[in-house]
Amino acid sequence: MRAEKAQKKAARVNFDWEELGDVLAKVDEELSETKEAIESSDKQRIADEIGDLLFAVVNLARKSKLDAESVLQSGTDKFVARFNEMEDRLRQRGGKLGQANLEELDSVWNEIKTERAAKRVAAGA
Repeated sequence: MRAEKAQKKAARVNFDWEELGDVLAKVDEELSETKEAIESSDKQRIADEIGDLLFAVVNLARKSKLDAESVLQSGTDKFVARFNEMEDRLRQRGGKLGQANLEELDSVWNEIKTERAAKRVAAGA
């Protein structure tokens, strides 16, 4: 919320990107800088760059006329729902979280993701 407020204040005095493509380019730039920081293994530099990346993504939401806080909440809710369903499916198959390897977890995760996407498409049709 604070990032969005700061960006709105800057926009009021014309210190803002005009085009959405410019914001996307900034997100790409910040992601590249984050990758470079990770390669350096410098924790402070990594933290600084992740902060810049998050700030840029909040700006992307704002310029897309979305509330970043709501979008993040929705994304978190979606993750939690999928994670809980993954746990249920593993249990139904005789498995258990913490005992399944990443490949198996990814497989179940992608299965759930594909099924939910198909349901959204069917509901929209």
